[in-house]
Amino acid sequence: MTRQSTMRAAILETHNAPLRLSTVSTPEVGPREVLVRVRASGVNPLDTKIHAGTAAHARHPLPAILGIDLAGVVEQTGHDVTRFKPGDEVYGMTGGVGGVPGSLAEFAAVDADLLAPKPANLSMREAAALPLIFITAWEGLIDRAALKAGQMVLIHGGAGGVGHVAIQIARAFGADVSATGSAAQRATIEGFGAVFIDRGTGIEAYVAEHTGGRGFDIVYDTVGGKVLDASFEAVRRFGHVVSALGWGTHALAPLSFRAASYSGVFTLLPLLSGEGRAHHGEIMAEATRLVEAGKLAPLVDARRFTLESVGDAYALIRDHAAKGKLVVDI
Repeated sequence: MTRQSTMRAAILETHNAPLRLSTVSTPEVGPREVLVRVRASGVNPLDTKIHAGTAAHARHPLPAILGIDLAGVVEQTGHDVTRFKPGDEVYGMTGGVGGVPGSLAEFAAVDADLLAPKPANLSMREAAALPLIFITAWEGLIDRAALKAGQMVLIHGGAGGVGHVAIQIARAFGADVSATGSAAQRATIEGFGAVFIDRGTGIEAYVAEHTGGRGFDIVYDTVGGKVLDASFEAVRRFGHVVSALGWGTHALAPLSFRAASYSGVFTLLPLLSGEGRAHHGEIMAEATRLVEAGKLAPLVDARRFTLESVGDAYALIRDHAAKGKLVVDI
């Protein structure tokens, strides 16, 4: 197979500036890497923060190729790679942060440990919507909180990217799931199998109604701020609170009075540090298993974007106007 020497990519040269569509050299493949022909790039709120230069925890030296999630086809493998071969369809959370080139390009050289086989029953667009949100949800519920069948789980922000996937993971593991959201999001939350709780309802009221006053075994906060504080009051004694947005200053007394525990989720750590990358590949393999078993489906916005119109997708996210995950067709 003749390797294509150049590729198109959307380049960020200055924070908050429009991405520039350029022709650049196709990346070389290292010993533990695969060259992926990118078919779709998932768009996350974090991408817009990196674009704006406001994500202190997710710096990406400029000029840079953004795009954290991808789905595509293996074009070439490094000599130490045995899990994949040319022609394999793969997906994962693979770059776009920490100096690792992202997926807003025709090709990406990717650490093979970060990848898993794409679910056979998902399109490239659907697959590209999953990696960051699935890994974040899985790390919180399974790796941190050790979710078990029969537990009562509360997901704050159940219609969001991480939230709607967390509902499905918890349901797949046999949990009794409730989720908060706006009245307009009720149908979405109930459609994924959770009991809807209006986010304006008082903590004592919904804890009394849905747990008999006992509290939830696991509370997953995907919103942050005051919602994390509320999570400390909604968890049961000896329960567990998880947050993907555990920033700011929070009073831990409500958590301590319940002898409950807390975990933070920092999904970017393997990309930034190199530590734990193989586990991300393992988590994505679990996503494939759940999708192919009919227990997991991503909520994808039907609007289409290309490398030329990535800025339109970013604007929708900044305006909170996305109806599901946005995906760029490459």
